[in-house]
Amino acid sequence: MNQSSSSEMASETAVTFQEIGKAHAGQRLDNFLLTRLKGVPKSRIYRIIRKGEVRVNKKRVKPEYKLQEEDLVRIPPIRVADRSKPMPPGKELQDVLQEAVLYEDDDLLVVNKPAGVAVHAGTGVKTGLIESLRFMKPGLERLELVHRLDKGTSGCLLIARRASALKKLSSQFKEGQVTKIYHALVEGEWPSNITEISAALERQPAQGGERFVNVSQAGKAARTHFAILERFDTVTLVEAKPLTGRTHQIRVHAQLSGHPIVGDDKYSSPEKRRFFRELGIKRLCLHAHEISFNHPATGQTMSFTADYEPRFSAAIRILQEGGG
Repeated sequence: MNQSSSSEMASETAVTFQEIGKAHAGQRLDNFLLTRLKGVPKSRIYRIIRKGEVRVNKKRVKPEYKLQEEDLVRIPPIRVADRSKPMPPGKELQDVLQEAVLYEDDDLLVVNKPAGVAVHAGTGVKTGLIESLRFMKPGLERLELVHRLDKGTSGCLLIARRASALKKLSSQFKEGQVTKIYHALVEGEWPSNITEISAALERQPAQGGERFVNVSQAGKAARTHFAILERFDTVTLVEAKPLTGRTHQIRVHAQLSGHPIVGDDKYSSPEKRRFFRELGIKRLCLHAHEISFNHPATGQTMSFTADYEPRFSAAIRILQEGGG
């Protein structure tokens, strides 16, 4: 018997404790563990939760428990089948991400995320932005997302380079000390009298890896300020400033107003999406234009603005020329 073969096929982790940050807040425990314990069968995940080997804040919880910021998750020793290394990003994506870095120091990165790039690997996504940056920056395997942007959204994304920075920046998000300003193209003529939308939002169970959010009194409070930037024939360019940080907040609040975001494959109608695709607008027209926060080491106020990517600028040109 070749004793080395089993060690090559599987390895055993030690007990680990992970504090939940902004990036994983609201995620189900079972889904979090499936991502964390690559190679472990789903049945095994549910078994260690059921037997109490996984604990949250030293307590037993159910698989559907939704993680909260600062939760401490105990992950037991478990044999994990070794998998091949994550697929490295292609040269084209590496070149795009290299140009997308707006700022970098010993504590953090600010990136102008391209639309169409997922922030991390997941169902059907072998390599996300964070995995790509880890590959491109040897020695910085501890890079972590401070917050998320949807795959279709472009713009300012904040990434921590060390655990201490992640903790402080996540705390700023939790305390509402981070300012984020988005630009969006919305369907129709946005009413001048709608300057704020306040409606609680509730995340629905993921189906096939897809997240969906509804307006619901049972959900979490959510507020968004809106301001008109420019009007076109059938579209309005608006500024959206979320005062809370709920999943799909701007997208759902825009839909609630009766003016969904152009190109939104979840919250606008198929007919409208087809109309804008025929005009040549083929992306979710939501852009994280600006972010402001306090530097985790110096306390200095930092503010960054991300230029529109070419496809967002092209959409505006199409509308300016009377396309919609």
